[in-house]
Amino acid sequence: MTSDEMLVNGVLLPGFTGTGVPGWLARAADEGLAGACLFAGNVGPGLPALTAALHEHRAGFLVASDEEGGSVTRLDGPWPGAAALGRLDDEAVTAAVAAAIGARCRDAGIDLALAPVADVNAEPDNPVIGIRSFGACPELVSRHTAAFVRGMQGAGTAATAKHFPGHGCTTTDSHLALPVVDDDATTVRARDLPPFAAAVAAGVRCVLTAHVRFPAFDERPATMSPPLLALLRRELGFDGVVISDAVDMAAVAATVGMGPGAIAAVAAGVDLVCTGNPQNGYDDETAYRAVRDALLAALADGTLPRERLAEAGHRVAQLAAWVAAAPTGRGGVDGAQVVRRVSEV
Repeated sequence: MTSDEMLVNGVLLPGFTGTGVPGWLARAADEGLAGACLFAGNVGPGLPALTAALHEHRAGFLVASDEEGGSVTRLDGPWPGAAALGRLDDEAVTAAVAAAIGARCRDAGIDLALAPVADVNAEPDNPVIGIRSFGACPELVSRHTAAFVRGMQGAGTAATAKHFPGHGCTTTDSHLALPVVDDDATTVRARDLPPFAAAVAAGVRCVLTAHVRFPAFDERPATMSPPLLALLRRELGFDGVVISDAVDMAAVAATVGMGPGAIAAVAAGVDLVCTGNPQNGYDDETAYRAVRDALLAALADGTLPRERLAEAGHRVAQLAAWVAAAPTGRGGVDGAQVVRRVSEV
């Protein structure tokens, strides 16, 4: 194992198949892999044993999952989704629900939740965000995004505001193709950015990028856009971990490809590359190696400066240190009770 391999592994968050730790993943964890992302096919009665086995391989290994509550849940909790919480519009309830999700994640050995969705769902025909969003009003979404972040992180689970700078005004699902938002910069700033600013102000540890093009800012998708990621850093003041949306999604995989997409993302300012969910029909180890090898080649030929990878790895290590030091908390509300209250609104 070389120092270059350690650097590259330190910015990767692959998915894997099955409910046990594959041999390739165990070896990668021992060789500095930042973490792994759990999807539905990884979750079963043996989840605590699985996450314990992952954590045993290396101190600071991060176990992530896209646990949003509502329609996107891996732990099958009774929690209402973002749309229901936005309709209720009680920030204390949103924070309590997020605390319950965060506590359940920590109990299951999950360190990092890829939630909340901070997208303003202003496009009624949006095929992928919809009820995953708190609503169509930037002010409401901002308040509830911040409340969710406070609740989840108060329970010791790192939160992730997604999908920066906004996936709520697309009519294309980035799992299937590359969406484009043609609105001018003033509109995007007023409509889409406030929830991310609120999340940053609330201390969110991570922000996840959108595979969406915003031509008013850059021709490249946000995940690969230096201007947009600079906006997140410099204008919004975010100093935590920038995570890519999964590079196996067609918006990346079917355009530039997973390996080149990962290179462009890290070069633009992404700190942690999520490879995606291999249960969608490809080999987990092959995908991991393709992305890892592409980054290694880019490091070797100078496309990726060593300093950029070292900076990304340092931020990921800081996130792991926060998780290790975070006090775990409990709390929450009866999900069914909240749904009943929402139905009365």
